[in-house]
Amino acid sequence: MDYLERARKFRTKKRLGQNFLIDECTIEEITKHIKPDDCVLEIGPGVGFVTEEIVKTAKYLRAVELDEEAIQVLSLNLKMASVGSGEKCNFEIIHNDILKTNLPDLQNENKEKFKIVANIPYYITSPILAHLLGEIDEEENKNRNTIDEIYLMVQYEVAKRLVADENSPNKEYGMLSILAQMWADVEVIKFVSSKCFWPRPKVDSAIVRLKIRKTPKAPLNPYFKRVVKAAFSQRRKTLKNCLQGAGFKNIENALNKLEIPTAIRGEKLSINDFANLSKELYENKD
Repeated sequence: MDYLERARKFRTKKRLGQNFLIDECTIEEITKHIKPDDCVLEIGPGVGFVTEEIVKTAKYLRAVELDEEAIQVLSLNLKMASVGSGEKCNFEIIHNDILKTNLPDLQNENKEKFKIVANIPYYITSPILAHLLGEIDEEENKNRNTIDEIYLMVQYEVAKRLVADENSPNKEYGMLSILAQMWADVEVIKFVSSKCFWPRPKVDSAIVRLKIRKTPKAPLNPYFKRVVKAAFSQRRKTLKNCLQGAGFKNIENALNKLEIPTAIRGEKLSINDFANLSKELYENKD
């Protein structure tokens, strides 16, 4: 199938970050995870190269797209794909900004959880992840509760950040790593070259799979998010100095009790270390 020829017929909009996936092998890598009983929510379907394959397999599909012109092409492609499939998929295109979309409103009558497929503008990766997963310390989140797993196309450098931990290069591990891993088991499943898109972006990409966790990776407490945010606020400073600057008390006592070196930097703490430290600081805040 000549995806490139089809993509060139559409006038892409740079302001919307439109780069259409045109590589058949990569499209197959995404759609092979979709099963006949799946309810799928696709974010940023564009003109529907991935969507038209999903609709052939999934039983239920909701596609959220912001661009009205893309929706016109997408509608035609979906109808043609659905007619050519065995059992007709229950699909609907939602003309909306995903950041303004309430995911529970898109579920079927049985409230089955979604598999999310997303090829999103890279400049809003962090806001979209926060919208889907909730805040780092938000134990109950209505959007996250609708999701089983997410297949997310992101810039390759962001993919490395999503799976990074305290043993990774310093610049990779941070708030985004902890948000993703607190609420999902995260893995990079495919590197995707820039030549797999039209128009061709300046950066390579990767597909990241996030399997939603039933419970957070580490115990939460009222100080958790504050401590993590402070730890990564000034990477050249020690953790102790960052925490002092954020107004925490009894910092040295907490570090000593947990046998954390006072000269350590925040990016060297694991998620469990952050949980233990924030708990200690909270319980001895007075």
